[in-house]
Amino acid sequence: MATAEQALSALAPLKDAGSGRSLLELAWIDQVRAEGQRMVFRLALPGYANAQRERIASEARAALLELEGVNDVQIELAQAPAAPIGQAGHGQGGAERQAIPGVKQVIAVSSGKGGVGKSTVAVNLACALASSGLRVGLLDADIYGPNAPTMLGVADRTPEVRGSGDQQMLTPVEACGIAMVSMGLLIQENQPVIWRGPMLNGIIRQFLYQVDWGERDVLVVDLPPGTGDAQLSLAQAVPMAGVLIVTTPQKVSLQDARRGLAMFLQLGVPVLGVVENMTAFIPPDRPEISYALFGSGGGALLAEEAGVPLLAQIPMELAVVDGGDGGRPVVLAQPDSASARAFLELALGLPIPTPAG
Repeated sequence: MATAEQALSALAPLKDAGSGRSLLELAWIDQVRAEGQRMVFRLALPGYANAQRERIASEARAALLELEGVNDVQIELAQAPAAPIGQAGHGQGGAERQAIPGVKQVIAVSSGKGGVGKSTVAVNLACALASSGLRVGLLDADIYGPNAPTMLGVADRTPEVRGSGDQQMLTPVEACGIAMVSMGLLIQENQPVIWRGPMLNGIIRQFLYQVDWGERDVLVVDLPPGTGDAQLSLAQAVPMAGVLIVTTPQKVSLQDARRGLAMFLQLGVPVLGVVENMTAFIPPDRPEISYALFGSGGGALLAEEAGVPLLAQIPMELAVVDGGDGGRPVVLAQPDSASARAFLELALGLPIPTPAG
């Protein structure tokens, strides 16, 4: 009859698809025991790994049924215990965090609410960093509202996919000097994404670890608004250089931005600073004047409250709208505009080594 020790040896080759680490080492499989001709074990996956449940269960069952005298496998499902802040899966040094091969730094762009121009900031920041000579990737993690393909003029392109299952690799689309992946490249234009948390976690981990990013000085991640599964998945999966919090000067925007900023601090992710978008409207025929349509001072107040710098104040210009709709961001289309200069200054002010440095 097979023993528990033999069962552990049979299960040892099973690995997490994202990090490549042993499932036994991660304690996702434990309490392995023999009960006559039946092998029993507990499968306890963290939330972000639930998309792998079926694959892991199938591989584990097949491995144990290969053992002599085993004719049945029983799997006890359990939820992995939440790790304390600063420990595995949460804090910046957590053991479950896995760097992306070839990617030196990851910077996320987040906002507490929608409609503040977060994707516009992320796309123009990525292009501004690339214009300085850096090798830049852009991960559009806004799964439910992917706008990066339109903003970069590649909504009609489909990325190359090779392999299958856990070995599947996606080649990012090159546009405007950066490499980009987005859910918007994988679905029809009007197709909704109706997914619960585990599926969302799974696709974000695939975008991190099953994309051929190559050598990148920085990967900019455009997060969806709010404080949900996508933010938690990213914070738990990969070590980040930090996050930018995008807000408008408006009071309602500040209220939500505070929540998002507090979440990242609680998760142990450095907050690099605040970006105030839509600071003031500059008429195209009167560039010497501006109108503070959403009030003033909000970004500075949020930064002061959190003890982080106000990194940029981006004005509102028609050039920004035209660039986003036309597929060529304002940083590239009109580099001399006030908004483009603000994005370029933001890129230069981030703690990212230049190629010469």
